[in-house]
Amino acid sequence: MRIVQELLFVIAFGAAVYLFSGKAAQIRRNILLGRDISLRDNPGQRWRNMLLLAFGQKKMFRNPLVAVLHFFVYAGFLIINIEILEIILDGILGTHRLFAPVLGSLYGVLIGCFEILAVLVILGCAVFLIRRNLLKLRRFISKDLDGWPRSDANYILITEIVLMLLFLTMNTADQVLQAHGTEHYIATGSFWVTGMFTPLLSGLSDSTLIALERGCWWLHILGVLAFLNYLPYSKHLHIMLAFPNAYFSSLQPKGRMANMPAVQHEVQLMLQPELAANAPASDAVPKFGAKDVSDLTWKNLLDAYSCTECGRCSAACPANLTGKLLSPRKIMMDTRDRAEEVGRHIKANGGTFSDDGKALLRDYISEEELRACTSCNACVEECPVSINPLDIILQLRRHLVMEESSAPAEWNMMFSNIENNMAPWKFSPDDRDKWATEMN
Repeated sequence: MRIVQELLFVIAFGAAVYLFSGKAAQIRRNILLGRDISLRDNPGQRWRNMLLLAFGQKKMFRNPLVAVLHFFVYAGFLIINIEILEIILDGILGTHRLFAPVLGSLYGVLIGCFEILAVLVILGCAVFLIRRNLLKLRRFISKDLDGWPRSDANYILITEIVLMLLFLTMNTADQVLQAHGTEHYIATGSFWVTGMFTPLLSGLSDSTLIALERGCWWLHILGVLAFLNYLPYSKHLHIMLAFPNAYFSSLQPKGRMANMPAVQHEVQLMLQPELAANAPASDAVPKFGAKDVSDLTWKNLLDAYSCTECGRCSAACPANLTGKLLSPRKIMMDTRDRAEEVGRHIKANGGTFSDDGKALLRDYISEEELRACTSCNACVEECPVSINPLDIILQLRRHLVMEESSAPAEWNMMFSNIENNMAPWKFSPDDRDKWATEMN
């Protein structure tokens, strides 16, 4: 019987790892659809950003209560994986509490810590469910989350609660069996949390307790494996991608826009025509801005896949607050959805992409959304994992203006003034300082 259980476990574990690896490879391919960009300078500062922003969740602590609850859930997810490692090894080797004889009395301390974390995870998830579904904070009831995204967040929180309850129930039954001296159940001593609840199960027979303990064990590990394969389809993927995303975040001062050397060169030739004779010939026609995901950088697409859909960006966006159509969260969700669509198209066509008649611009993100942006960087400042919606907005807007000459009349007037007067205002350079003369 034990061999059958080991075989079933190995099959389930192998299938879960295989499916997860396949989807992870697809996401990696989708991210690499973007243009290359070098973000490996100043590794010391990048490691510091990753430790502070991703691991330490620095920006979350602007709201201390929420940050502490989120940290409980986050720490529990990471640290309890040590217990998951033991469960996986037990499943493969046919053992029970493999680490107990090795760690001795320290084992009970570790499990006790895990149980406290499990209780804190349950508490944190319960509070977050209340905030989302009963208190209905503005950023959680936005139409951006209509449909699957809103359900996705609830499914994640409920799943984490169920997994932690299974873990605690398994430990409770295990301790009662230890006390009964049941074969294979190694005496580890009383655990800190579940040790208080063993009297509730002490009246059950050994066969019932074994069925309860084994049932929770199997449901817990199968739930973890199912959750692993749910991650790539969920906003919860940020628990993995937040780390590389924080590492590769821009080190440039906020507000500095990326220059285009090709445009700079053209302006230089316009201002200094004498340089044109010696300018190197180039047959390459520069492409201005971005129309689809392949025109963005891989960091833009990594941003999209790292999005937590928390809505802090949209809650801080002045355009969104004044009723404009723009929502930075939707920009990231739309970019990810388009990358996924392109990825499916490539997979269906044997690894190649042919024009499907769609694009990120207009089919997903409208001109009205892009033009509502004030470029204030509030969304970038607020994001807990260093996502930059503004960079995507600017690239799409650059395509509209420079490739399609599509801009509101007010913008065109400003562009004309800059071209002719070297300033946004309709005053010649010679007249611009007259106010100072008049003061004298």
